[in-house]
Amino acid sequence: MIFAAVLAGLVPSFLLVGLGGLVRRRLSENAWTGLDRLNFELLFPALLFTAAAARPMDLARVAVIGPAVWAILTLGLVAGFAARRFGPESFLDFAGAWQTAWRFNTAMGFVAVSTLSHADAAMMAVVAGMAVPLANIFAVSALSRGGNLGLWATVKRVVLNPFLLASVAGVMVGISGWMPPALLMAPLVLLAQAAIPVALLSIGATMDWRALARMDAFSGVLVGVKLVLLPAVTFATCRAVGADPALTQILTMFAALPTASAAHVLAAGFGADRMLTATVVAQSTLLAAISLPLWITAVQSAL
Repeated sequence: MIFAAVLAGLVPSFLLVGLGGLVRRRLSENAWTGLDRLNFELLFPALLFTAAAARPMDLARVAVIGPAVWAILTLGLVAGFAARRFGPESFLDFAGAWQTAWRFNTAMGFVAVSTLSHADAAMMAVVAGMAVPLANIFAVSALSRGGNLGLWATVKRVVLNPFLLASVAGVMVGISGWMPPALLMAPLVLLAQAAIPVALLSIGATMDWRALARMDAFSGVLVGVKLVLLPAVTFATCRAVGADPALTQILTMFAALPTASAAHVLAAGFGADRMLTATVVAQSTLLAAISLPLWITAVQSAL
C-alpha cells in the first residue's frame, strides 16, 4: 500500500518527463536550451526562495541538516572516484562524469518530498540551500583541475550561482521570522509554480532514452554510488543515531535523487566530453524511476 501511494505521487512527474521526450522535436535544441536557462536563472530560484521563506524556520534544524547533506555529498565525491580506473584517460572528461555521483536533481526533490509523511517543501528548500554550494564547489573544482579555469573564476562561478543566492536568501528570511509582503511574494509564487513542470518536460526532451543500453563498469559505479550507496548509508546512519522521522525521510530521499539533469551542460562548459556525462545523467534518471520509489517506500515503512 505504501509503495502504491508513493508511486501514485511520482507517476505524474514521470509522465511529464515522458511527454517531454515525445514533444522534443516540436521545439528546436536552442529553444530547449533557452527553457533550461530560464529555469536556472529565474523559475527555480523563485521556487527555492519561496519554499524557504514562506514560513518561520528552526535554526537548530538548519544546523543539523547542513552537516548531514555535506556528509552525503562528500561520500558521493569519495566513492565516485572508484570509477576512475574504468573511465576515460583524460581527467577532464572523467571529472565531467564524476560530478554525477554527488550532484542531485532539485526538481525531482521537490516532487518526491510531497510523498513523504513527515518532511515538507520547506525542509527540501533548506536541504537544497545547504547542498548547492558544496555540490558546485566540488564539481567546479574537479572540472577546473582538468581544465584551465583560475581560482577567481572558480569562486565566481560558485558564489554567483542563482540556486545558491536564492536558497541562502530564502533560508535567511525563514530564520529571521520575517514574512515578506504578499505583493512581493505573489509573482514569485507564480514563477515557482512553473519551475517543476518546465524542468520535467526539459529533462525528457534532452535525455537520451537509449542510454541504458550503453551501461558499462564506469557508469555503473557512478550510478550505483548515487542511487544505491548514498541512500543506503544515509538511511542506516540515521537509524543508528536515532534521527527523528522527518530528518531521516528528507535526508534519505535527498541521497536517493537522480543526478542533476544539467550536469552535462556544466561539463561541456569546461570542455569535457558532453556526451559521456549526458549518458550517465540519462542512466541515473531512468533507473531512479525504479529506485527512488523503492527508497521512499523503505523509509516510510520503517518509520
